[in-house]
Amino acid sequence: MNLFRTKSLEQLKASAEEPEHQLKKNLGAFDLTMFGIGAIIGAGIFSSIGTAAAGNMADGRLPAGPGLVLSILIVALICGFTALAYAELASMIPVSGSAYTYAYATLGELMAWIIGWDLLLEYAISNVAVAISWGDYARSFLSTVFHVNIPGWLGMDPRSAMKLVEGAPAMTLSTKLHVLADAKLGVVNGAATFANWEVLKSAPNVAGFPITINLLAVIITVLITWLCYIGIKESARVNSVMVVVKVLILLAVVGLGIKFIDTGNWHPFVPHGWRGIQAGAAIIFFAFIGFDAVSTTAEECRNPGRDLPLGILWSLGICTVIYAAVALVVTGMLHYTKLGGIADPLSFIFTEHKMGSIAAVISFGAVIATTAALLVYQVGQPRIFMSMSRDGLLGPWFGKIHKKFQTPSNATVLTGFLVAIPAALLNIDEVVELANIGTLFAFVIVCVAVLILRKRRPEAPRKFLMPLVWVLAPAGILGCFWIAKGLPTITWIRFVVWLGIGLVIYFIYGVKKSRLQNGDL
Repeated sequence: MNLFRTKSLEQLKASAEEPEHQLKKNLGAFDLTMFGIGAIIGAGIFSSIGTAAAGNMADGRLPAGPGLVLSILIVALICGFTALAYAELASMIPVSGSAYTYAYATLGELMAWIIGWDLLLEYAISNVAVAISWGDYARSFLSTVFHVNIPGWLGMDPRSAMKLVEGAPAMTLSTKLHVLADAKLGVVNGAATFANWEVLKSAPNVAGFPITINLLAVIITVLITWLCYIGIKESARVNSVMVVVKVLILLAVVGLGIKFIDTGNWHPFVPHGWRGIQAGAAIIFFAFIGFDAVSTTAEECRNPGRDLPLGILWSLGICTVIYAAVALVVTGMLHYTKLGGIADPLSFIFTEHKMGSIAAVISFGAVIATTAALLVYQVGQPRIFMSMSRDGLLGPWFGKIHKKFQTPSNATVLTGFLVAIPAALLNIDEVVELANIGTLFAFVIVCVAVLILRKRRPEAPRKFLMPLVWVLAPAGILGCFWIAKGLPTITWIRFVVWLGIGLVIYFIYGVKKSRLQNGDL
């Protein structure tokens, strides 16, 4: 039963006030709102909106069609319920660690470890996906604007290369010619386009196998990790500038695109009914991940009880309005069936309307957007490591604070490695789905935690109260399960395996070194 011992609110706050673990309090409500927008608006809206609208019948994913705007509003509503729960808990427990800390206060140490391990999946793996997307957009931007062509084999992960090698020999000459005639076809009989196959022929090879790596994804991860290492305020300033740029670009997409809307493209509005809406929600959910990262900066806020709820709720609300408008414009400018397999759908629709210069600006916006998202996630993950180290569940090395910069330096460098290596080697589709299921699991725990603390500690001071908590928190839980149901079975299997690995580590190390179990708290 000791595995389910909880930390009191007083113990949580006392741990954060230990001199060797204190962080600089530099952030206000504006900084937190910008962090939230920086995390939310990233690879999701710039990349996955096309896939969510068009679906992928080869993988059994139904298209949401123009009804994608309904998917966005439903996901926003579900995230809104969770955001309210985060806001109450963050104002009540102004301690870094996000859902990990809230689980420790309500569900006990074992569940806290599980959530901490799960948050590694959410933040680090989300950043892998963002870094990969950044590399793709950066290559396109450099080629289009500056005519700098980076070799294709330096922008392709080995997993994709392996699939190409396996599929290419099976392609007949007629199939290759067919693919060449339609470069946007994407996948034919399990093999990628012939154009991509040609990239492999120019790559260096060992024993006949081509060597490929996503180099740009590694470079941007290293640069962002360095920025997070030197200070939170520096990170906040850079993030705020990037947020302004990408919001202006998305508003320009809406403003310029409205006059090209053909309402005929909105018919049928919901081509596959609610199943299509659910499939779209499961994909577009990735575009909403990020507002929860605001809560990881609790110990760096000047007035966390007031500013954390404002940052969480304002960032989610602003992004929802922008997303809904962008979805309506994209599906109105071009029929949703033409958006399948397009990595850069926002710039693609303007290219189709003969506005190449606007498309180039949008590609630049995508680079900025993914950079900002990468920055916020790189800020969040080290603080999860720091919180777990502070509780003894991870070694003291993970919680070390830099004497000059007052940042969790070791954890920041480790996070850089955990993002850079997979970003160089993995496929983005698999990464996105893992990030989604990890986030949904954390959201469920947060909604459960707010209910438990309402019963267990009703007298504890709360500067923000979740309205209709006994209705909205359960609605958030059910909504998360509804979205998760739209994910493929293989993602669930990988998630269970990941949690199993985490439990092994906990029982080998964490349970023995826990400060709570050893009476050190």
